[in-house]
Amino acid sequence: VLQKDPSEALVIAVTTRAIFNLEEEHKLYLEKGKEEYTRHQQANQDKPLPPGTAFAFVQAAQYVNEKILESNPAEKDLFDVLVLSNNSPESGVRIINSAKHYGLEISKFCFVSDEDSTQYLKSHRVKLFLSADRTDVCNALRRGVSSALIFQQEVQAPSTPLRVVFDGDAVLFSDETDQVFREQGLEGAVQYEQAMEAVPMGEGPLKAFAMHLGKMRKKFSQEKSPIRTYLVTARSGRDMGIRAIKTLREWGLVIDEAFFMDGAPKGPILAQIQPHIFFDDSLHNIQGARGMGIPSAWVP
Repeated sequence: VLQKDPSEALVIAVTTRAIFNLEEEHKLYLEKGKEEYTRHQQANQDKPLPPGTAFAFVQAAQYVNEKILESNPAEKDLFDVLVLSNNSPESGVRIINSAKHYGLEISKFCFVSDEDSTQYLKSHRVKLFLSADRTDVCNALRRGVSSALIFQQEVQAPSTPLRVVFDGDAVLFSDETDQVFREQGLEGAVQYEQAMEAVPMGEGPLKAFAMHLGKMRKKFSQEKSPIRTYLVTARSGRDMGIRAIKTLREWGLVIDEAFFMDGAPKGPILAQIQPHIFFDDSLHNIQGARGMGIPSAWVP
């Protein structure tokens, strides 16, 4: 595995339950305790774990690295994936063996037993953290790390290139307009957006990750890029779309496709895009996407 420079790479941390399907093992842990869980993992250390929700995303990130290095073997701006786990080191052998079995380009594994593992994210320069544990995600967000909650589900492995879908408000952008909507309703939010049309929105919790992804994407022409990014937002294009577009322009963030849904369900569009990951702050939208078999990550 190629050694990455964390000062230049796009570092992504995934928990074991995000990248592999450990639901049966997690149930065993909850019902029978840590010792029984550890015994089970050791007894099955040579049996690969099935892929989890974030597995295809990690594979697609590896594909992006391959394409970047094909065009410039000296390039250091690459994805660097590390596995962060609350497993004890004793039960970690199965995790490492599973990654090797699938040919995943991961060399960093952190097994932090009985600790808040998110305390190590900043020291690894993590730009995105994906976990199946809500407490982990909230702790990471409080530490200023872009983070989202992965829901375990059966996922069809999409083909390349890497496709990432962002919601707008409270994900890519700040939640300022959402707050106005809650206080003043739709009419108040529309009036606010029209009055603020020339003022870029604040940054949301996933802006830093999206910006680094955009920087990597700029290394390629649009036709040959191994990365495609999408904005799928509940905003109305007619009344609230212009400010979103101007904000992206001000940030210098190029998005391949944008869908202003005006509150319509996002599931059908997502089923057409077939993203490797979809970020949204609405559990309603997450549930709709999961119903379509879309790998989904909630930004609380």
